[in-house]
Amino acid sequence: MIIYNVTVNIDDSVHDQWLDWMKTEHIPQVLATGKFKEARLTKVLVEEEQGGTTYSTQFRAFSREALDDYYNNYADALRNESLKKFADKMLAFRTELEIIDEFTVNFK
Repeated sequence: MIIYNVTVNIDDSVHDQWLDWMKTEHIPQVLATGKFKEARLTKVLVEEEQGGTTYSTQFRAFSREALDDYYNNYADALRNESLKKFADKMLAFRTELEIIDEFTVNFK
């Protein structure tokens, strides 16, 4: 299983607008591609020297092939939309994470 991770530092001047857009528009649009099982939006708990707030959005892909299809058919358009709205107010980088194993605690 592959996690497509997008880390974004967003300027305080557009923070609330960006966060609302992520929750109500962007994440639902990415999930609507049918390439991801789920998404998780998290706040990175560090104080950034450059200011702003940093978030990590993790999209759990159904497969490597699904993620590749997302890159080939959807990623550019969705990235361009975020750049049109928040261009110089955000800094983003993307990583891929491979899940090796998962563990849970079972309390009885």
